[in-house]
Amino acid sequence: MAGGQMTAAAFLVAELRRARVRRGWSQDELAKALNYSPSMVSAVELGQQPPNPKYLEQFDKALDTGGLFGRMLTDLVSLDRAQPWLRGWRAILAESWALRWFDPLHVPGLLQTEAYARAVFESDPLLNPDEVERRLTDRMDSQGVLYAERPPRLVAVVDESVLRRRVGGRKVMFEQVLHLARLAAEHPHVRIHVVPCSAEEYPGLNGPFILASMADGAELAFLGGQIGGQELDRPADLMRLQRTWEATLAVALPPQESIERLRELAESWS
Repeated sequence: MAGGQMTAAAFLVAELRRARVRRGWSQDELAKALNYSPSMVSAVELGQQPPNPKYLEQFDKALDTGGLFGRMLTDLVSLDRAQPWLRGWRAILAESWALRWFDPLHVPGLLQTEAYARAVFESDPLLNPDEVERRLTDRMDSQGVLYAERPPRLVAVVDESVLRRRVGGRKVMFEQVLHLARLAAEHPHVRIHVVPCSAEEYPGLNGPFILASMADGAELAFLGGQIGGQELDRPADLMRLQRTWEATLAVALPPQESIERLRELAESWS
């Protein structure tokens, strides 16, 4: 949305998803019908990639809509100044009321300090300085959702090994882990659990994921990846990730013990 009102582009994206769900198709099934990749369908529905005329032509044919979505793009979306695919995952963050976030590799993006985030981006030799700054700015800006008038409730689970891995130097790690401890203790909408190194193998180690509860009642999942990410809303996928979340949370320390462990880990970096 722009200026507090939904744009035609945002409406188009939302209606594309609703039309797919009404048909009872998963993103994979729609992708096959359109002859596009599942990642393209996900990117369109996340607002990360604009649906081009060919995509909408195929969509209209597959769902027998009489050219409705093609006309929306031509007659309405072209009038918008702000289009949702320029915001990407941040649009999902802005519209969610609860987030469950697990990452066995890094501190979750919403909880990263600027120095830690910079070190993560600078570790990628394929990113030039301008791209590092662009991504850093985007990540820091996205954290504003935690301080909005109605912030989402965030429950994050972090593996202790992440907090013991040196990223950007000892000072960076000290400030990052101390930042987590402060958020966990002081932010009313943030709860952080630490999975101790003493925990044995558990399902969450298979990869990072986010479960988002949306204001309109929808449940979504987001899988991170080396190149972009993928949104999931198929019930079977959501059920599997919810079970993975529950199993992961079961081996994590409770909130107060997690805060104490975070403070201990911060001290180890000082």
